[in-house]
Amino acid sequence: MKQSEEDTKLFYKLYPALLVYTNQQKGIIRSVTTIDEFMQLPSEEINKIREALYGQPGLIDAFVQEKPFNFSQNALEIVRSWNNFLKAEFYLFRYLKKYAIFLDNRSPPKAYGVLALVSDFQDIVSQELPVYLKAVLLPFKGQIIYDGLLIPSPVSFGPGIRQDLKERYQEAKARFGIITSLPWVEIEDSDEERLKSYLSSEAMRLKYGGKIDRLIKKDPSLLTVYHQEMGKVHARTYGRCLSKIGLRNAWFAILEGEVVAGGCTRAEVERILDEIIPVEKRDFAYVFHLKGE
Repeated sequence: MKQSEEDTKLFYKLYPALLVYTNQQKGIIRSVTTIDEFMQLPSEEINKIREALYGQPGLIDAFVQEKPFNFSQNALEIVRSWNNFLKAEFYLFRYLKKYAIFLDNRSPPKAYGVLALVSDFQDIVSQELPVYLKAVLLPFKGQIIYDGLLIPSPVSFGPGIRQDLKERYQEAKARFGIITSLPWVEIEDSDEERLKSYLSSEAMRLKYGGKIDRLIKKDPSLLTVYHQEMGKVHARTYGRCLSKIGLRNAWFAILEGEVVAGGCTRAEVERILDEIIPVEKRDFAYVFHLKGE
C-alpha cells in the first residue's frame, strides 16, 4: 500500500520545497527561509503554510514558472500536476493489497485508492476502521498519494453507520470503480451502464428502485438487461442451494427468479428454453453453469 521508496524520496524533495516557497510568498513564518529550517517546524506551523498553499493554488504554477530550486522539468511537471489536488473529508474505509480506500462523504460517493508514503496507514492511524479524517490527495506519476498529513477525528461508528458506509462503498464501486488517478473526469454513463449499477446490490436496488422503473419505461429494450442482471443475482443463491444437495457440473436457466430448466450442457438447456419459453420472454432467461469439484 506504499509508494515506492524512490518516489517517496522524490515527493519529500519536491513538496517541502513548494511549501517553503509558499511561506516565502505569503510571509507566514518569516524566520524560515530554507528547507532544513522548514523541516524543523512543528506540524501545527507546517499546516498553516499548507493551508495557505491550498487556499491560493496559483502558487503551484508560480513555483513551476520561477523554478526557485532548479528542479528538472520532469520534477516540475509532477509539481504542476498538484493543481489537481483533492482537499476533502474522507472515511479511511478499508486496507487493500494495492492501496487504502478513502471514501468521500459526498453524493454520489466516490472511492479513491490511495498509497501511503514512508509508513503504512495502519501504522499512522491506530483507530479501528472506518476512520473519519481530513486529507489532501495528490496525483503522483499516475497514482494517488496524500500530502503527508492526515487529521483523523476521534470518533467511532456503530453498526448502522458502518452498514451505510458499506453500501456507499458498494455504490461508489458500481458507479465509478475505484479511482486511482487524478484528475478524475466523470464520463456520462449510458442508460444500460446506469441500470447495471443500480442493480448491483440489494441496497442499490432499494435506493434506486424508482430510477430503475423509469429507465425501463424510457427504453423497454433495457428489460432484457434487467432480467439478465437479476438472473446473475438469483444464480448465486440457487447455485449455493443446488451445490448443497450434491449437484455438480450442470447447467441451469433462471427466469423471473425461478429455475425453469436444467441439463448437462448449455446447448441442452438453450434447446429446452426455445421450446418452453414464450418468444417475447426468451431473451430474459439467464443461463449459468454449476461447476463440479
